[in-house]
Amino acid sequence: MKLVTCVKVFIEKSGNLWISKKLANQKRKKRANLRDVAKAANVSVATVSRVLNSPVTVSEDTRRRVQDVIASLHFVPSAAARAINTGRTRVVGAIVPTLDNAIFSKFLATLEKTLAEHGLSLVVATTKGDPNIEAQKAQGLVDIGAEALIVSGVTHSPDFEKLIELTRLPVIATSCYDKNYHLPTIGYDNAGASRIALDFLLSAGHRKIAVVHGPVKDNDRTLARLSGLKALDQNHTLQTFETNISVQGGCDATQMLLAETTSFSVILCFSDVLALGVLFELQRNRIKVPDEMSLVGIDDLPSSSCTFPEITTVHLPVATMGETTGEAIVEWLDNHVAPKSKLLQAELIVRNSTREFN
Repeated sequence: MKLVTCVKVFIEKSGNLWISKKLANQKRKKRANLRDVAKAANVSVATVSRVLNSPVTVSEDTRRRVQDVIASLHFVPSAAARAINTGRTRVVGAIVPTLDNAIFSKFLATLEKTLAEHGLSLVVATTKGDPNIEAQKAQGLVDIGAEALIVSGVTHSPDFEKLIELTRLPVIATSCYDKNYHLPTIGYDNAGASRIALDFLLSAGHRKIAVVHGPVKDNDRTLARLSGLKALDQNHTLQTFETNISVQGGCDATQMLLAETTSFSVILCFSDVLALGVLFELQRNRIKVPDEMSLVGIDDLPSSSCTFPEITTVHLPVATMGETTGEAIVEWLDNHVAPKSKLLQAELIVRNSTREFN
């Protein structure tokens, strides 16, 4: 009896298991596809595709109706299927030195938003400022099907240049402006940005200026900002201090310059991140800003207006750069029109970390 009962239970459980698998298979077979969405929304398959890939080209009412159907049918677009059907991955790669600096995070946020509005996805890679790593990351992005690349600056390795030549991908260089460069550039005049800051300080009567900047190796943006510091006559002193671009780097540079025999009246930082570190170290040493030392940054990060005192800085239009770059990539990919290099204007933002020096 026990054996019969065990066999019966086994058969019943096995049967239930088989039925469950059958139902699961049926459910899998019923997974919604593009045609199901189009039929339920009473639109064409092409319209559904546009809603997914380029939503701004579809009227709001139609877009909302299709999106509601997509949600109700639990439709999940297949990137692989889309790539096979259209020959496009709709993936754009962006390569930046780091994500630790808020200037790049701000740029990437507006870039991604702009691309997403046109059905493009953004994949980000970092390089630690090393051109060789940049070439490796660029190859990796090409391998996953990136249709275009966005890079920082105009200093790149031969391997990167060769890759771009072979793939003929659309590539835009950002965070700089150079109309003579062989790739389109979208950004600001880095030499001009440092000149804006220096002219302001000279007009305020400062004669002994310390400049804190990041590494110059393989960094054309820093080199350009250094070139913007015009030659000063013998009545002026300008001394540079190189450090890592970080809050700690700003602290370290401040310790170095305070050990100098020169009594500087102002510290000009090529990054607001550095300026934060400088401010913290000055306060740690009980040096009052701006009464005993003025301070200027470049970037205009949100944190610069939250310190005490608020930091005078040069505003770089990073959010605009992200939006402009995104729109240029969309135009290049969709209409095969390469953009012209575009200069974005920097602007002095005077706050409470500077004073006139007489």
